[in-house]
Amino acid sequence: MREQRRLFWFRRLALAGALLAAAVVVVGAWVRLTDAGLGCPDWPGCYGHIYPNAGGAQPPAGASVAHAGFGKALHEMLHRYFAGTLAIIIFSLLLWAVIFRKDRGQPLVPVAMLFAVVCVQAALGALTVTLLLKPLIVTAHLLGGLTTLGLLWWLSLTPETRQLTRQEAALRKYAWAGLAALILQIFLGGWTSTNYAAVACPDLPTCQHSWWPRMDYRDAFVLWRGLKVDYEGGVLENPARVAIHFTHRLGALAAGTILISLGLLAAARAASPALKRAGRLLVLAVVLQISIGVATVHWGVPKPLATLHNAGAALLVIGIVTLLRALWPAPGGPAAATGMVPLHRAHSSP
Repeated sequence: MREQRRLFWFRRLALAGALLAAAVVVVGAWVRLTDAGLGCPDWPGCYGHIYPNAGGAQPPAGASVAHAGFGKALHEMLHRYFAGTLAIIIFSLLLWAVIFRKDRGQPLVPVAMLFAVVCVQAALGALTVTLLLKPLIVTAHLLGGLTTLGLLWWLSLTPETRQLTRQEAALRKYAWAGLAALILQIFLGGWTSTNYAAVACPDLPTCQHSWWPRMDYRDAFVLWRGLKVDYEGGVLENPARVAIHFTHRLGALAAGTILISLGLLAAARAASPALKRAGRLLVLAVVLQISIGVATVHWGVPKPLATLHNAGAALLVIGIVTLLRALWPAPGGPAAATGMVPLHRAHSSP
């Protein structure tokens, strides 16, 4: 009974961490979209202080430019406060998992992975500032934030104790393909944002009134351009930005098709109500994200909608992780009748 109660509260703490991680992703998007990434030129403080009002970002009376600088610094520090609180929660989860590692059902390896990810995230956060918003670093920071969210959400879910049907087991490889497609599409989204390519194609469904506009792929996906290059505002010419944006659109079509079909198959074939719900959630998340993306372009990339687009990415991560969790139930439970597959054989099911 005590072990079950401890596991219950462990999952509740992980859920709180997941919700905070989602908030960190959204606030981080707002920081990037308001060009506040360099609002505090040092790290982890701001002008050597824990609060920007105490340092060089303090706005003198009547100085609108300085006040804009203070606002950016405040946005950046708010993001750091959220991220710091999240790091404390993750360290608490690790400490909890180590102390009660002998409890039945208490996860340890995923928590250790989560702690490693958040350590890398802290380093990437520092490099984002010190390396002047390099697109590779900022995009990796976005991927790390969503990975943190995914791991926390996984830890917050209570796995079912059951056996998979053959049809459910067959979805596992497809689910991995869906996860890979989502990761690639998130990278493309981050690359589009960090290279300021979101406005490169202002029309839909065409791009600059062409089905195949002039694009420069040679320059569009150069991952590293050396040190001491300030990327605020972007450094690419328009054809390279068009190539990035256009590729992001193509990726959305491919990833959307894979994820929607995966969700529909899960909703139609699954015997488990939890897996059916996970499939429906995934389909809803994809449709919502595509709708937000279309609206963002149609309305000229307003900051609130662009920020909401990042929230949609977080919902997609929650959707795919929920589906994966339902496809990997906890071992145990009675052996099923005909049509049921033991977990150790599900990996090789057709």
